[in-house]
Amino acid sequence: MLSPHPTSPRILETKLNPPAFAVTQVARRAISDEVAASAVKLVLVRAPAGFGKTTAMAQMRARMEAQGLACAWLTLDRADNDVSRFLACLAEAVQRLGADEADDDSGPFDAVAALASIDAPFALFLDDFEVVQEPAVLGLVRELIEQLPRRGHVVIGSRGLPDLGLGRLRARGQLLEIDTDRLRFTLEETNAFFGQRALDALPPDMLSQLHRKTEGWVAAIWLASMALERHGVETGFVERFSGSDRAVADYLAEDVLAHQPPEIRDFLLRTSILRQLDASVCQALNPRADSAALLERLAASNLFITPVTGEGRAWRYHSLFGDFLRARLAAEMPDEMARLHLAASAWYESQGRPVPAIDHAIEGGDHPHALTLLATWAGQFLEQGRMRMLSRWFAAIPARQLRAQPMLQLIALWAACFTRGPWDAMRKLEQSGCTDSTIAEVRAGAHTLYPLLLAMQDRYDEAYAAGRDALARLPTGIPFADSALLNAMANVLAVMGDQHESQRMLDAARSRQGHSHFNRMYSESLEGLLDLQGGRLRQATARFRMAVDSTHAVTYNHSHGNAWAGVLYAGVVYEANQLTQADHLLNTYLPLARDVGLPDHMILSHVMRSRIAFHAGDIDAAFLALTELEYLGHERQLPRVVAGAKLERSRILLLQGNGPAARDELARADDPALWARERRQRLPAHDLDYLALAQARWQIAFGDARAALSTLDEEIRSANESGRHRRALKLRVLRALALHRAGDATAAVDEMGAALQAASQEGFMRLILDEGPAVGALIQSHAAATRAQAAHGDPILADYLQRLLQAMGPMAPRDIEAPAPGAELAEPLTRKEIHVLQLLAEGYSNGAMAEKLFVSDSTVRTHLRNINMKLDAKSRTQAVAIARKVGVIR
Repeated sequence: MLSPHPTSPRILETKLNPPAFAVTQVARRAISDEVAASAVKLVLVRAPAGFGKTTAMAQMRARMEAQGLACAWLTLDRADNDVSRFLACLAEAVQRLGADEADDDSGPFDAVAALASIDAPFALFLDDFEVVQEPAVLGLVRELIEQLPRRGHVVIGSRGLPDLGLGRLRARGQLLEIDTDRLRFTLEETNAFFGQRALDALPPDMLSQLHRKTEGWVAAIWLASMALERHGVETGFVERFSGSDRAVADYLAEDVLAHQPPEIRDFLLRTSILRQLDASVCQALNPRADSAALLERLAASNLFITPVTGEGRAWRYHSLFGDFLRARLAAEMPDEMARLHLAASAWYESQGRPVPAIDHAIEGGDHPHALTLLATWAGQFLEQGRMRMLSRWFAAIPARQLRAQPMLQLIALWAACFTRGPWDAMRKLEQSGCTDSTIAEVRAGAHTLYPLLLAMQDRYDEAYAAGRDALARLPTGIPFADSALLNAMANVLAVMGDQHESQRMLDAARSRQGHSHFNRMYSESLEGLLDLQGGRLRQATARFRMAVDSTHAVTYNHSHGNAWAGVLYAGVVYEANQLTQADHLLNTYLPLARDVGLPDHMILSHVMRSRIAFHAGDIDAAFLALTELEYLGHERQLPRVVAGAKLERSRILLLQGNGPAARDELARADDPALWARERRQRLPAHDLDYLALAQARWQIAFGDARAALSTLDEEIRSANESGRHRRALKLRVLRALALHRAGDATAAVDEMGAALQAASQEGFMRLILDEGPAVGALIQSHAAATRAQAAHGDPILADYLQRLLQAMGPMAPRDIEAPAPGAELAEPLTRKEIHVLQLLAEGYSNGAMAEKLFVSDSTVRTHLRNINMKLDAKSRTQAVAIARKVGVIR
């Protein structure tokens, strides 16, 4: 029986060990000394292929271990662009550093968090990093580096410049770069290398000439040494040698390869298609050879292959040489390529590893065999929710061949829907002919896709009509299709406002989903949305967590990469004010939500990312997230996404005290047709963020607070009648602010108290905190009254208020006494202090201001003390308010 596990223990073991030490290695002491003496977060070893990055890193590792540092190694490959596989491998590496595995009841092992909690000094090595292109994986590595403890280091080896925010690390002095120039062999190192190869000593002038021509390129020097072993130093080889790029490697490799014994040459070419070499798989490709003996022979001579320590005997080709061998194989034995891939595919199939079996079939161009394997396994992978892998495979198979397999064509459409977005999937569906298939199951299954795709395109009215038609075709004979349709219609009906019918559809979907991890995730997510809108945060959190954990058995980690559940789970984590964890989840799920193009999920994830950045004082990042959201809305012709970006931009400008700009953004977001539709439908992204609420918020801060009260009263009544209790709670917080601004302090505190009482029962935090400092005085007043009655009070409320006040920090007094506008200060502010005040008004933290001003944190604190003294202010918020009142800043 084949097993769908993504990473076998043996392959994982080879990834977790550095190359074995070779006798001919030249000690790179200067590089190791420089790294050992540094205290940076990230060491980046970056150079083209063949410059000895891995060798230098292995020597760094040995040096660090000798100094008592715990070290872990992870060699990456292209499959690590799968988020779940990367996290599984990372977790194994982190546990080798001494991090404890999570208890059974505490959820999946969180490698990033575990790494951040390690007290002892350690170093994590990530080699071949250039293969990582997936934004979600890059985001996780960025977060990992940011959260490193003081004595933790990451060492990355890469051919290219990774997208890891290197500019910021460089500015903070937290990056050490070992580049091509540092990795080039010096003349002395080149001489040492030839001495270790036991060659006759090269004359100094010839050694210097070879070093100059190779420019210290380690691979070229290595290959030249093998050629000199045959030709000798008297043949004029060094004089004829020219060039220092890939062409040189090809020339030297061919020259050396041509002189290998036939059995070695044939073995090298035939096994070049493999990513990992061991005797069994090599034997499958070379049935007439003794592969075990040949591998040992190659290893003994250190020829072309790099040993990987771990369980059993395993090797891999140097990537530069592997590329060359595959090119030679294609040129010399083009008819063998497909047969070799098929043999590898068959071997992996016999070992119970369908994923590499299918990979090799596709890479070898044997699409019929790939389709045969997919016919057996695609349904199971679909049920597991492994949509990205399926999409990659189906994209590589010619459409003509796929059309001959209607059931697989249907699975390909589902995979495209959840990875490439609904527009691409709709185009493929209409071109596929599946809706007119002669196979009843395929025909019915294709019709189940229409309501899902239309809903994902934000066309809910059309989705409802298409869904009613598709429901009449049930059962389709395909359990996955039946459950997916029922889930899709539950979502459509929830948006249309029919909660009872939506719940009935969810119950029906559960009865048909069987062992489908994906449909279980879908159902739990929709149930969670209904709970969240009803104000049941604790229950919604449990459901979203179950949704993201539904594929745990397949992928080893709850961060499976499914944007549908992941963004919603990040949202409730954010609501609980667990901002670091929310940001961690967004690193995985925001790129996926963006790629798939779900409107509500795009809005929710980008707004969340913006708010987290704003809270951290990174104003540029906050606005950048909204700019990207607005661009995506325009690009995909989704006006609601554009409006969502403008609403949130208005909120940030309001918190910065920029009333005119906030009002302008609201005016730009005012699309009557869009907001009339929002009144009819229950769109998740606009449960708390919609135009009427945003306009009331602006009126409270800058306009007529009493006019806002009448609007809020009507909105609260409507929200309660429709069961949208989370929305009603948010509106009540705004109502308390409106009462306070209108001068009715007692009623304001009472209203806030009632809202806090309700919020405490479910643990709502950001719903309150996101209204900014304006709520501080009201919460303090209510907390003071609650403390006076502590002996008879609600312990849940008391604990909640304490957490809320801790999260809020010091609040400004309600009444700010400041000089009249235009009045002169007793001691004027310096230009630097005014700059600090401007950054303070924009929400920057001390650390962010220090980075912006290129000064230390202590210097920023000194500026703030001087500002408070000159303005006679008691807090940061009061200082900004006074500065605006006297006209120092706007």
